[in-house]
Amino acid sequence: MSTLPTLVLVHGAWHGTWCWQPLIDHLSDLDVRTVALPSSGHNPAVLGDLYDDAEAVAKALAAVGGPTVVVGHSYGGCPVTEAAATVRDVQRVIYLSALMQDVGDSVLSLVDDVHPPYWDVHEQPQGNAEHGYFEAAQPLETLYGDVEPHLAQQSVARLGRQSLASVTQPLTQAAWRTVPCTYILCEEDMAIPLPLQEAMAARARRTVRLRSGHSPFLSQPAELARILREELALQSRDRQSSPA
Repeated sequence: MSTLPTLVLVHGAWHGTWCWQPLIDHLSDLDVRTVALPSSGHNPAVLGDLYDDAEAVAKALAAVGGPTVVVGHSYGGCPVTEAAATVRDVQRVIYLSALMQDVGDSVLSLVDDVHPPYWDVHEQPQGNAEHGYFEAAQPLETLYGDVEPHLAQQSVARLGRQSLASVTQPLTQAAWRTVPCTYILCEEDMAIPLPLQEAMAARARRTVRLRSGHSPFLSQPAELARILREELALQSRDRQSSPA
C-alpha cells in the first residue's frame, strides 16, 4: 500500500468526475478520490451554488481521515479554496490552471462581472443570476484544443450546465493563506490565459509549468500523473521531516 497522502480531485465547471478517469488510470496504485460538484449537472432546476460545492469538497476531504492533498481544476479551485482550510488533514492544495482567489472574490469579479465569450448564459427569470445557468459555447476550442479528437468529442457530449450562482458568490475563506499550495500552470490554456494563471500562482509556494491546454488530465494524463506523484512525494517527505 502506498504511504503517500490520499489525492482528492475536484473538477471544474460543466464537468463531472468522469473527466478524471484517464488520469486515475495512471495512478492506480494510489488512493485517489473524486468529488462531484452540485453546481454542475444537466438539470438546471437542481444545480447547487458555490457553498454547496464547498460543502461537498469539505465532506469528501474529512472522509479521508488522514493526510490529504487536494487538486482543484479551473472553477474547482473556488470550492477548494473555500473548503480546504477547514479540514485538519489537508496538507497541500494543488491548483491546476485553477482560480486561486481571495476572500470576497467571485469568479466573475476576475472579469469585471462580464461573462466570458465562451459562456452561453441563460439568466432566469428576468435576468436573475441566482436562478440561471451557463453552458460551454466553444468547448472543442476552449477546453479540449490539444485533446485527441475522438476523446474531445466524447467529452463535449458529457458536459453539463453550470449554475450562475456558483460564479457570482464570493469566497469567505482562502485556504492558500494557511495551507501550502502548488500551482500547475497550463501554458497553452485557451480558457484561463497564462498571464492570469501566473498572477494567481504568485500566491503559491511552488509553481510547475506544463505545456498543455486547459484539460491535461485528458490530453497529457501520464505527464500530469508524474507531476502529481512528485508533489505527493515532496509533501510526504516534508511531513516526515517536520517536528512532531
